Amino acid sequence: MAITTVKQLEDFGRERLSKSFYMREFLYSEISQVHGIANIPDDPELAIKAGRALCENVLEPIQDRLGRISVRSGFRSVAVNAKGAENRNQYNCAADNSACHTWDRKERGFMGATACVVVTSFVPYYDRTKDWTALAWWIHEHVPAYADMEFFQNRLAAFNIRWFEDRAYKKSIATHVMNPRTGDTKSLVLNGVPAIEGPYEPFYAPYIESLAGNGRTRQ
Repeated sequence: MAITTVKQLEDFGRERLSKSFYMREFLYSEISQVHGIANIPDDPELAIKAGRALCENVLEPIQDRLGRISVRSGFRSVAVNAKGAENRNQYNCAADNSACHTWDRKERGFMGATACVVVTSFVPYYDRTKDWTALAWWIHEHVPAYADMEFFQNRLAAFNIRWFEDRAYKKSIATHVMNPRTGDTKSLVLNGVPAIEGPYEPFYAPYIESLAGNGRTRQ
């Protein structure tokens, strides 16, 4: 059912995606705000279904273990994404974000959803070390339902994380940030194959140990 009224959009925003997340927090978009383009799905039911899978299988497990997740961006309508991809990708939006940020479109018949998030407890550790790989390897080892991660150069260590329905999909962990351990920006995981063999605990143990001072249980 198309969303055409404020009441319908309010009700849509109240949809609970998991125990901690509601649809409304994934609808905010700077592109939408500045350019006056409604960030509303054409297929609300598909957007909810994909968003629930992302939240229940990926975001909740991270938040349960590492603390609060702040959502930077989530759903993008086809129109909002198209504006972001204009003028040689002016706002860093892929030309086709189906089953990624555009939750209400499938890719090859499979649904998926991406959100750009900040793990609040990781920010102080990242500020000290600039080691984004600690969080990436922890998620890789503890949240098997993720499909892709992409880390960005910024002070909050924000990153995209995706859930994708296709179980045969080859995972990836990409970055635009220099790896402080290797001095390069190579992917940690490419086509489902990690760049190095585990165990990965040595990479994230200092971060997990730092959480003890915040009253969180060490994982």
